[in-house]
Amino acid sequence: MKALKHLVAITLALVLLVSCKEKVKTDNDHMQQQVAVESHSEETLYRPNYHFTPKKNWMNDPNGMFYYNGYYHLYFQYHPDSNVWGPMHWGHAVSTDMITWRELPIAIYPDELGTIFSGSAVVDIGNTSGFGKVENSAPIVAMYTSSKQLEGKDNWKQTQSIAFSNDEGKTFTKYENNPVIDNNELKDFRDPKVSWDEERSRWMMVLAAGDRIMFYESKDLKAWNYLSDFGRGIGGHGGVWECPDFFKLPVNGSDETKWVLFVSINPGGPNGGSATQYFIGDFDGTQFTMDDEFSKALNEEHTYWIDFGKDNYAGVSWSNARTKDGSKLMIGWMSNWQYAQAVPTETWRSAMTVARKVQLQKNERGFRLISNPVREIENYRGKKVKKENVLIANETKIIDSETIDLSSVEIAFNISNLNQEGGCTFKLSNKAGDELLFGYNNAKKLFFIDRSKSGKVNFSKDFANKISLAPRTSANQNLSGRILLDKTSIELFFDNGESVMTEIFFPNTPFNQLSIKPTNQEFNLDYIEVNQLNFN
Repeated sequence: MKALKHLVAITLALVLLVSCKEKVKTDNDHMQQQVAVESHSEETLYRPNYHFTPKKNWMNDPNGMFYYNGYYHLYFQYHPDSNVWGPMHWGHAVSTDMITWRELPIAIYPDELGTIFSGSAVVDIGNTSGFGKVENSAPIVAMYTSSKQLEGKDNWKQTQSIAFSNDEGKTFTKYENNPVIDNNELKDFRDPKVSWDEERSRWMMVLAAGDRIMFYESKDLKAWNYLSDFGRGIGGHGGVWECPDFFKLPVNGSDETKWVLFVSINPGGPNGGSATQYFIGDFDGTQFTMDDEFSKALNEEHTYWIDFGKDNYAGVSWSNARTKDGSKLMIGWMSNWQYAQAVPTETWRSAMTVARKVQLQKNERGFRLISNPVREIENYRGKKVKKENVLIANETKIIDSETIDLSSVEIAFNISNLNQEGGCTFKLSNKAGDELLFGYNNAKKLFFIDRSKSGKVNFSKDFANKISLAPRTSANQNLSGRILLDKTSIELFFDNGESVMTEIFFPNTPFNQLSIKPTNQEFNLDYIEVNQLNFN
């Protein structure tokens, strides 16, 4: 009897063990399926159609950008082992049109001098460096910050190093005598941006140094001489200065030229967190001096930001690339340090803005930088819907996803009869009840973006805690705008690119309807044109 009871007990134990194993296996299978579903959902919902993202893991600042032999090269701050910031490498991607990108292997890895922070790359056409070894091909010379963490959490040693490539930027060899610039006094000493000074037949470089920008010159990219600095007490100083750029631009419609200095700042942006300001002036070969009218306007009100949205940072221009009219081409990081490491994507983190053409104009209100999407985006236009002379008396549907997929579109509009108290609000919405609001308040002369109900917003207290605002600086009576939508981002170019706003969002399901609502008046929508953008 005891033997029988013992046998029954063993049998029950085996049954329970098998059942538990089957349950664990089932639970594991379910978890794997759930992960697969969530991953698929993340790719479907949030991976942009035409903004560059790495295939996996963390990305931030664009750097090292140059154009050569038909290819635009984009390097970027990259952490290949995590989806949050960590030891920086230079990731690499190429494009023939700045719109469709192909990711390549990592270009520059950390070494004994430290991790590889932001910097720039130039095409050394005259082989001034002596690094060129390939006949009929110019060497590419990259200059970057070697950043080594010392004892203590915020204790860094930052120096400037160079590397060269003789295969058009695919692989780099580090200079044996690095670093080429050292500094034992400054903790924040980084992000060299190099360019060729045609007038003086030399290389120039701007470098971020805490609360100012330092200027250097060189004949061979290896030996650098300090020239001057700019910026103490000037412009925005809510955070450290970084990621500068410096170039000359023609003033639209005139024979005049001016120098433009980009300075990114974190924090201290006009709507919180990180953003990029600019300064306009003259350069005598040693010192940059702000234009008098620009300086006066800046002191009265600082409205000189490349982008007033919360998600355009560290933007810089391509070396060896200008348009026929002398404009520069640039791209920025489409995120904000307030929440970049917490956004609801896991496979990858961050995207770049669309590439933009940067110009300089002057009117009765002084100098103003304008930026617009590069014309190459127009090559991807497909189906078009255009409406004209639409009376907007109350909220009016413009288009829905049954006509055009709103996850990848370009929109242009014009309104000519807004009164002094009027305004308009565009609304993107979906079946889940999410909505993204943006538009213009004529009484306050302010553009706005409100993403407080745009979907997933609770991952950061700073993501949607307030409406983003941008002042209207144009005196134009008409209100015109160009809008780029790409799944999780909106880029607004008002008044031909004089006021720009870029922000990201994470709806629970794709937005499937666009409507417009008037404020304090009826008005005529002169026209609105919606172009499908196709990338298959």
